Amino acid sequence: MSSALCILLCTLPSLSLALSSPRNHPPSPFSRRSGRNVPPQGFYDPRDNGGAWLTQVVGTIPAGLHEPINAVISGSSDSSVLKDQQVDGGLRNYFTSFGFAGECLGQHSGNDQGADLGDGNGAKNETAVIRWDYGDPTLGTCQETIEGGNHFRYWIQDGNKADSGAIFLAVSYELPAKLQHDIIFQGYNLGRDWLVGNATAQSQIVPTPTLQNGSTFSGQTSANGYVYQTDVTYMSGFLSNGSDGINHFASVGANGTNAIDGLIAILSVTTLTKPSGASSYVLPQLWFVLGLISNFKVVNTTNASSHTWMAFGSIGALHCRHSAGRSQRIRALSTIESAQDHLEGH
Repeated sequence: MSSALCILLCTLPSLSLALSSPRNHPPSPFSRRSGRNVPPQGFYDPRDNGGAWLTQVVGTIPAGLHEPINAVISGSSDSSVLKDQQVDGGLRNYFTSFGFAGECLGQHSGNDQGADLGDGNGAKNETAVIRWDYGDPTLGTCQETIEGGNHFRYWIQDGNKADSGAIFLAVSYELPAKLQHDIIFQGYNLGRDWLVGNATAQSQIVPTPTLQNGSTFSGQTSANGYVYQTDVTYMSGFLSNGSDGINHFASVGANGTNAIDGLIAILSVTTLTKPSGASSYVLPQLWFVLGLISNFKVVNTTNASSHTWMAFGSIGALHCRHSAGRSQRIRALSTIESAQDHLEGH
């Protein structure tokens, strides 16, 4: 890992991008959120205006494969959460509350994927890629880039033909870089459900094999003084239940199992608590970051105000973040075979 981190050090001048605005995109238009007409389900179905629930991926073998958009943050969520920013309890802070952060040192890894959300904007590249932070929002995503883990791309439905403000996520669990970031067995379904487990502070792993249309989960997470309530409902009828046209189908849908189960998770997010005098997120001093890198490890995964569930980001170790200042290992799925056993109920 040390040699790979040395290469990443060359990108330090871009550190400020890691925790602020999306890379290479104009400011978010979420100030218009209050004027939107959001459908009862929290988003417009992209298919109603020529869009799709599948991403556009360049360079697949065979050509023309896609990845599922399998989670949506509802446009009916609090407007502050739908603002794509780290400050003032925005979207990036919400991601931090359940263990995800922007890419390593603000540097994009991998090829862009496109999505047409049927909002009149046509196919657009992802707004950003968000990665499991291994307990360290500053540098943990560097570890995810190297070792693999849960991650997602997202797009904003904000065009003039379907302006819901909803955030569309393509979630998956990837293998380490040395294995070309292939997707693990059932990695689209598991990545989605482990994200849901984190976002709703579940005490047990979300039971992927038994999920169905209408399954629900709820819970609270927190970060930087903001407490979020997330209510999740699974819905069917948007994605197919199968493997046709799905990227990484050979690893994801092995042994005759469908690569995706056809379900999407709809997250409705409410901000329950805000810190008094809430203001800007402060970036760490450069000397502090360099000190962390020189002795690279996952730093203390908690603080006195955090009660955030940290499970399901890493197959190798599932952790729970405690306010007492300790990280308790609660369960391990150390191999792909273990994940498969879990799905089969063993």
